[in-house]
Amino acid sequence: MPALAPTEIYGTVTWLGTVPDRDAALASTPRETLRLTFAGPVDEAHGGLTRPSCSRVTAQHPKGTEIRNVRQLAVVSEEELAQIAADIGVERFDPAWIGATLVLRGIPDFTHLPPSARLQAEDGATIVVDMENRPCNLPAPVIDAAAPGHGRAFKAAAKGLRGVTAWVEREGELRRGGRLRLHLPDQRAWAGA
Repeated sequence: MPALAPTEIYGTVTWLGTVPDRDAALASTPRETLRLTFAGPVDEAHGGLTRPSCSRVTAQHPKGTEIRNVRQLAVVSEEELAQIAADIGVERFDPAWIGATLVLRGIPDFTHLPPSARLQAEDGATIVVDMENRPCNLPAPVIDAAAPGHGRAFKAAAKGLRGVTAWVEREGELRRGGRLRLHLPDQRAWAGA
């Protein structure tokens, strides 16, 4: 019995990008296609099979501990970026400002997809949702450089709208205009809390 159920919900790829050197800049560089390997998107500084733990997982691992990299991609929703833009007072929110890897249009309540959901491209390339990506203050100076005075509002405006982190389950290629089908875990919500 399959543990993942394909849905009839598809997201259209409207933007792709990579962060070539995260020490040099947070912003991503737009791309027309992304080649996905098990280590993440080719030419992505956040790629790799492992990574040092960050502040988001210090309750589990001391900062800097080598752990599995489930943050290979930063995936956001076009609709949610539009909401952030409206809330911070800019006409359009450039996904490069937050180091996005992939922007999708058409999947409702995107940031709250359940962990372990899959997004699968036509060629079979598949990414797995790890969890909600929490907003931080790092994008503020990047946003301010392009839209002076608007960066400070990002963290509050992006709460619950910042998208998800994901990792590559099956290699392949993503392209602008391509579609990804949503597959959901076939289980009820956890009732233990």
